[in-house]
Amino acid sequence: MASARERVGKIVRLLRRHYPQARTALEFRSPFQILVATILAAQCTDARVNTITPGLFRKYPTAADLARADREELEREIRPAGFFRNKAKSLLGASRRIVEAYGGAVPGAMDELLTLPGVARKTANIVLSAGFGKAEGIAVDTHARRLSGRLGLTGHDDPVKIERDLLALVPRKDWLDLNFLLVEHGRAVCRARKPRCGECFLCELCPSAATFLKGTGSGR
Repeated sequence: MASARERVGKIVRLLRRHYPQARTALEFRSPFQILVATILAAQCTDARVNTITPGLFRKYPTAADLARADREELEREIRPAGFFRNKAKSLLGASRRIVEAYGGAVPGAMDELLTLPGVARKTANIVLSAGFGKAEGIAVDTHARRLSGRLGLTGHDDPVKIERDLLALVPRKDWLDLNFLLVEHGRAVCRARKPRCGECFLCELCPSAATFLKGTGSGR
């Protein structure tokens, strides 16, 4: 029987084969832009965020510009992303911290990113991987959480514990892209309500597939 690491290696190779261009769907051109977009994307679709950010980035091209934004005006501009008051607070706080502590440039290290208001490990991991090409961890969003559980890569629901399990199983060379690969597969095949196990190329490696195929399973 294959070890857990061998099974994970096969899973990652198959994901790479089927999603060779896997990357974040958020549109950005700089670490600052991916930070803003990722904060806005919490409990909001990437597609909707991409309708908001072009105008936002024209108006606030740098952290210094956003740090000086009027809060009520910013709230109106990002309202379609939902939770706009909390997100405006995070964007303003993060921008001001970037200006005051990091000379206006988004920091490129996990411990520094975590000092920014509104930034936890998931956001920091996405900024590092997409914005800097650095792998200091693995972002655990709703797709990564769901697929990690279904594939038997973790027995936890807490994102921090899930990330810890993934880091122990997944080779470091795959940390950079794993979230993007899982997101692609989660959207295309391993959907939350009705996973398409009959069409899944990971079916033979997935301990949840048999249950779903019998129609008795339930998604996380």
